[in-house]
Amino acid sequence: MNRFLLPLVVVLIIIPIFVMGLRSDPSALPSQYIGKPAPEFSLPTLADPTKTFSSEDLKGQVSLVNIWATWCGGCRTEHPFLMELARSNTIPIYAINWRDNRPAALSFLEQLGNAYVASGFDEDGRVGIDWGAYGAPETFLINSEGEVVYRFTGPLDRVFWEQEFVPRIAELVE
Repeated sequence: MNRFLLPLVVVLIIIPIFVMGLRSDPSALPSQYIGKPAPEFSLPTLADPTKTFSSEDLKGQVSLVNIWATWCGGCRTEHPFLMELARSNTIPIYAINWRDNRPAALSFLEQLGNAYVASGFDEDGRVGIDWGAYGAPETFLINSEGEVVYRFTGPLDRVFWEQEFVPRIAELVE
């Protein structure tokens, strides 16, 4: 009888843990940088490796930093919405092209449009890791002092934009 009781107890302990995990919001991963300056970095731009995109470019305005890659299905899914945001001139969108292939990334933007003010090319992924990226896409809201205000993981769309970003942006520009 004891050999059947132990597995039952283990299962009864594990089930609540799984249920709690299913209820959590995967887009609400914490960031060590919330309320702190964005990680310092300097990357060659995707379009022109002789130019750079750095953390200094994020100061002086409220902006977004989007971590993306061509191998990322969610990045392709969110790209039309990012293009819509870029056309509306709502907020400048910067990017970190993460662990990608430069020609493939340039082709992606040529085919689907370029929503980014500047896109840094993070070939080895070190800058994305410094930002705490778990994967792509991830989008960070940056205040005018260059501090991270909010982090969103997963494909950005109108629903999450309206719920999570619009209220925070309104507070930042008041």
